[in-house]
Amino acid sequence: MKKKDWLSLVGCSIVASGLNVLGTATASYGLSLVNALAIPGESTDLSPLNGDGGANVNRLGFFSDLHYDRHNNVYYALGDQGPGDGFLNYKTRVQKFSLDVDQNTGAINSFKVLETILFTKNGEHFNGLNPKLLNGDAGILGLSFDPEGFAVAPNGNFYVAEEFGPSVYEFTPTGSFVRKFAMPKTIIPNVNSNPNYVAGRPILTGGRQEGRGFEGLTLSPDGRKLFAMLQDPLINEGAPDERRSRNLRIVEFDTATGQSSAQYFYQLENLAEINDRIPGTANDIEPNAQGRNIGINAIAAIDARAFLVLERDSRGVGETDALGKAPVGSKRVYKIDLTNATNVSDISLVGTNALPDGVTPVTKSLFFDVAELLTQAGLIVPAKPEGLTIGPKLKDGSYAILVGTDNDFSVTQTGGIQSDVCTNGMSASNVPVDNGCPTGHSLIPGYLYSFKASGTELAGFVPLKTVPEPGTTSALVLLGLGGFWLRRRKQ
Repeated sequence: MKKKDWLSLVGCSIVASGLNVLGTATASYGLSLVNALAIPGESTDLSPLNGDGGANVNRLGFFSDLHYDRHNNVYYALGDQGPGDGFLNYKTRVQKFSLDVDQNTGAINSFKVLETILFTKNGEHFNGLNPKLLNGDAGILGLSFDPEGFAVAPNGNFYVAEEFGPSVYEFTPTGSFVRKFAMPKTIIPNVNSNPNYVAGRPILTGGRQEGRGFEGLTLSPDGRKLFAMLQDPLINEGAPDERRSRNLRIVEFDTATGQSSAQYFYQLENLAEINDRIPGTANDIEPNAQGRNIGINAIAAIDARAFLVLERDSRGVGETDALGKAPVGSKRVYKIDLTNATNVSDISLVGTNALPDGVTPVTKSLFFDVAELLTQAGLIVPAKPEGLTIGPKLKDGSYAILVGTDNDFSVTQTGGIQSDVCTNGMSASNVPVDNGCPTGHSLIPGYLYSFKASGTELAGFVPLKTVPEPGTTSALVLLGLGGFWLRRRKQ
């Protein structure tokens, strides 16, 4: 695999410059990559909290999820717990932004942050600190919050899924807490039935894996059902443990009652098939990573029972591998259908990787291969594409499919110490946070990609019915962002 060069800064403007991909790529199944934007890692949001609570408190760090509100023609980019992997005081938030989408081609440009919305409850901010650090007790969730999934309700309220609990919350459009949905007890992390939101294996005896709670969230077109997806299998399901299991859960919620109404099994791609795409057996992903390093990151509704799901491995250019040395195996979007899937709310897979007789998982087929299209276009493959949304309908009846990446604020964390990750693509270094990168180096950017899907490929798509936003957003503030080359240099 050729050594990848980094993105070269080519100038500065007041919006994020999107360079059209030179030589677009089309997959055998019909979808095409239109273009990409690179949002510099040094970019900041509109929060007034700069300097309050630690380093990088208003550095942009998305897309942990991505949502298009087609009724109001605005977008939402969800950040997660913030830089520092739960060790930094960070007031969690979502960014509302605008984007120009060419109605003929689907090309995207002119990214602008319109509003930074912080999540609050009774005047207090939700926080990315892990529960033990924030609350002094690993068994108390409190306001600890690691948001990963986002949807907008028909009335304009926000639904947010997070990993610590895992939890699903409802907020007003200004970020004020409305309610918390009731979680099935089987997915709450516990030690002998006692909640523990911080521990991992081998301490946990049940519930979600550490750092593998809800990742994807979407709403049915009628607004009556929410679907939240765990990133990976439960910690007590699988043989010999969850790390070799393919079976994770989709949890369905009734939005009227706030109660869980069903669960379904989603099966991750078989690790052997992923390794077949990686050159050289020495680069294979190890067998005990099946249910840990292969996982989902987003779900977007097509209709009441069909969805797009973003699935990926952990490899690619990111804060833990700034040079992208490890060969990528999987960055894919699948189309799934729940129509004939079994409700498995009362079914356990403790001690087995096989589904019981009579249990049917969701059906699943490849929609498009993100890594394949980026590679065909000569682009680097980021580690963490995590945001997925069905964008505007184009003049020819096709749709823009948008995928965004999470750059983890370009921060790496070791032993509770945070460092900025700086690179030029040929070399990389970790430096003290907020001290600036060495000359010629920059923080890892976030990427936003536009893919084009025909109306046939999205046949049956039903947009969510929503109501207009009350009032208008105050004066738009444009980010000072630099344009980046996205293409690799020839070696």
